[in-house]
Amino acid sequence: MQTKLEKISPLSAFAVNNIHDLHDRDLDFLSFREKLSFANISHPQKRLEWKGARLAVKSALDLIPLPYPGFYKDSHGKSYSMDGYGHVSLSHCTHVAAAIFHREMPVGIDLEMIREKTVTVGHKFLQEAEMEFLEQDVLLHTIAWSAKESIFKCQGRKGISLRQHISLQRFDADTEVIKGRISGTGTSDHHYEVRVMVEGDMVLTYTIW
Repeated sequence: MQTKLEKISPLSAFAVNNIHDLHDRDLDFLSFREKLSFANISHPQKRLEWKGARLAVKSALDLIPLPYPGFYKDSHGKSYSMDGYGHVSLSHCTHVAAAIFHREMPVGIDLEMIREKTVTVGHKFLQEAEMEFLEQDVLLHTIAWSAKESIFKCQGRKGISLRQHISLQRFDADTEVIKGRISGTGTSDHHYEVRVMVEGDMVLTYTIW
């Protein structure tokens, strides 16, 4: 997937980076806490993924524009800004990292490789009605997986099942916006619109609350 930078609205933007192009990019903008976290990552690939995601956030913020506040993860693994303003979501997959930021609304973003394996594990994250219209299509299964992951990240709480609680309306390979819903949780029920981008062997989805 190519590098992308898009302003969604005056309050929101997302960015996608090829992490192997970022070796010489400095991280002076990071908070002290983030610099410590980065220093403690020993695995080279994990360091690239972490760096790529933070640089993507910085690019998105520059586009709005807003200052970089630093980010941390809560006990559910969801990232928050250190100044308490705005919402962020991060994702990475092999050589690509992505981030989305919104000043006021929760967000979710996800990157997935298009793989045959997604079909074989479909019963674990898809409802019966979804499996019927997706059939055995690898691309559609990957889009469904990614869309549900974006919704899951947007709501930001554990205990939500991709199969039991998140449902998607019928879509095809040309659908640019998928309608989804969380239901049956009692606390997180909500309707979502998930944007879809397919490029080469990768799928990118994102949603804003």
